[in-house]
Amino acid sequence: MIGLGTLANVFGVLLGGGLGLILGNHLPERVQDTVMKATGVAVLFLGIAGALEGILVLQDGKLVSQAGMLIILSLALGALIGEVLNIEQGFEHFGQWLKRVSKSQGDGQFVDAFVTTSLTICIGAMAVVGSLQDGMLGDSSTLLAKAVLDAIVVLILTVSKGRGAIFAAVPVLLFQGSLTFLATLIAPFVTATMLANLSLVGSILIFCVGVNLIWGPMIKVANLLPAILVALVATLLPFF
Repeated sequence: MIGLGTLANVFGVLLGGGLGLILGNHLPERVQDTVMKATGVAVLFLGIAGALEGILVLQDGKLVSQAGMLIILSLALGALIGEVLNIEQGFEHFGQWLKRVSKSQGDGQFVDAFVTTSLTICIGAMAVVGSLQDGMLGDSSTLLAKAVLDAIVVLILTVSKGRGAIFAAVPVLLFQGSLTFLATLIAPFVTATMLANLSLVGSILIFCVGVNLIWGPMIKVANLLPAILVALVATLLPFF
């Protein structure tokens, strides 16, 4: 059963995308380019803030760093797995299918908009933690807050990249809905440390999305998604 939080999140994506389409038709290209880069900066700092929460801890009145080996292992092994599976290509193929189904063949940015927006709003800790809370506790508050944030992000990305951004509602529905449905099965195995590791690595991937928004597709973020699973599994190892 799909939770109320996920449905609200999907509605937020659709609302933000709809408003973005209306505004985008009235904004010149230079304004759209500036808005896209501004969005990239915002996403960068969201990623940095989330990562620093996991990396820096206060010990004896001093800030010290931690989780260095976890980050290296997760990203390196995750990238290897992602490249072998070629997840990015799978995202793009799905985007191409949505492009055909929605009769958007004339939109050259459709697939890029879909992939970028999907990664931006689906890989953060709020998506996972919020879905688990919704399924296990019936608490939709985190996903309701995420719905508001996603509406703003999708609005801006729709203005700057086009209607493909709206279709990020599909992976939001599938990913968060599945997590909510499976939450009762996952709950006994999820620890606070696992969620902390997920948030850390997820935030780094969000930073990578911001890099791509500003400087173009430099990093295959979708192929780094297995890094999140590696971070979760690494939690079970004694030296992490």
